Amino acid sequence: MKAAEIADIFRRTGAFLEGHFILSSGLHSPNYMQCAKVLQHPEHGERFARSLASKLEALKPTVVLAPALGGILVGYELARALKVRSVFAERVDGVMTLRRGQEISKTDRVVLCEDVVTTGKSIKEVEFLCNEIGAEVVAMAAIVDRSGGKWALSKPLTSLLSMELVTHDPAQCPLCQSGSPAIKPGSRPTT
Repeated sequence: MKAAEIADIFRRTGAFLEGHFILSSGLHSPNYMQCAKVLQHPEHGERFARSLASKLEALKPTVVLAPALGGILVGYELARALKVRSVFAERVDGVMTLRRGQEISKTDRVVLCEDVVTTGKSIKEVEFLCNEIGAEVVAMAAIVDRSGGKWALSKPLTSLLSMELVTHDPAQCPLCQSGSPAIKPGSRPTT
């Protein structure tokens, strides 16, 4: 899939939002990529995952690990396209944890998968979990890299769409200064 086609799908499904948003990082932005809206349409999730899988299959992963909540659907579809297991981690007392019988082992070759990466915080948290277990992280993947490549991850990020969207420190946010109310659409508490 080409980046322009993916961006068009986000716009057509109403998943590219404009307004005043508080990101999980605590930063403010006039734009938000709401993957939950685009992934309401299974055909889009399947196509995104197949496209990502074509870039990752040579690494021979054995499992895809996604952070809850945003990464679960795309992680599942990516695992299906790669014909490997799909597991997810969720926060317990603020720490990414494998629960509900989900597990990875030292012999696993893991692809970490997110829907959107801005700062890379969630993907770094699941990488830490893999490191504690001793599993090998072979790749990191996302539908959208909204950092414009400015994240600091230990592996290259394989994404379908890379774009640098404007972010502001809340203290210097021009949207706040203009009186525009900010909303927080994501699931993770701000840091």
